[in-house]
Amino acid sequence: MAKILPIYGGQAVIEGVMMGGKYTTVTAVRRNDQSITYFEAPKKEFQSLTLLKKIPVIRGIVAIIEASAIGTKHLNYASEVYDEEPGKEKVVEERAHKGFHLETMIGLTALGILSFLFAKFIFTLVPALIAHLFEPIISGSVAQVLLEGFFKILLLFSYVYFVSLTPIMKRLFQYHGAEHKVINTYESGDALTVANVKKHSRLHYRCGSSFIMFTAIISIFLYFFVPTDPLFLRIVSRIALIPLDLGLAYEILKLTNKVRHIPILRWLGYPGLWVQLLTTKEPDEKQIEVSICAFEEMRRRDSVIEKNQALVRQVL
Repeated sequence: MAKILPIYGGQAVIEGVMMGGKYTTVTAVRRNDQSITYFEAPKKEFQSLTLLKKIPVIRGIVAIIEASAIGTKHLNYASEVYDEEPGKEKVVEERAHKGFHLETMIGLTALGILSFLFAKFIFTLVPALIAHLFEPIISGSVAQVLLEGFFKILLLFSYVYFVSLTPIMKRLFQYHGAEHKVINTYESGDALTVANVKKHSRLHYRCGSSFIMFTAIISIFLYFFVPTDPLFLRIVSRIALIPLDLGLAYEILKLTNKVRHIPILRWLGYPGLWVQLLTTKEPDEKQIEVSICAFEEMRRRDSVIEKNQALVRQVL
């Protein structure tokens, strides 16, 4: 039987990569002096969320909340440290950790969620309004929903494409590609060397970009069950369906990852991979090196935490 590997994920940050393990998350950042610095944020388990993580659809909302809180913390660290003077890493790290308890977690989560929801509202409401303008020409509930879905997907691809043309986002997308390549290399069983990582794909089925694409596709099917007229009711129903849309997209993302090795079913994940052609770029060797460092450091610290927990259990 094939060995079941741990599921790892991550995200690109400014001049670096964050990798998430079972117990902790670690970011590696390439500084202006070409050195690599690390930042760790152990995962915190909140008992109130444990049960929710086991409920399909709802667990997707919980995952988004946690990812937003953790990701915001790592992004803040990377933005401050990469051009900081040598020797100031500890100061930045302490500032990032200072007061990071439940209240701070809630604050960072709110910031991440509000930013995400603002973008989600834009990509939900703008297509609805544009489709409504065409109602005198293209009428009928089904036609309007399909037209709205077309504009939503077109807006998504257009936005990502034009954003990817900016130098800052291009480098971020290169680190995004490096993150995927490292995880693909690990999951293939190859050694984590720059040469090996370069051979692997920059696309991955568990990517957040795929998740966003699935929300756009699933929303089209959900809209068939709610009215398109009047405009006010149309907008309210779209907003009300956002949580369900996000939860279902998370389940589809998990499903496509499970069936990605099945020849026919692997096509289910292709729409998400198409978006990744824009949200990832081929990284250079230095960017790959940073991603490898983040992954190996995360694995090392995960292992230390796991061993310490095992010792505690033995004592108890």
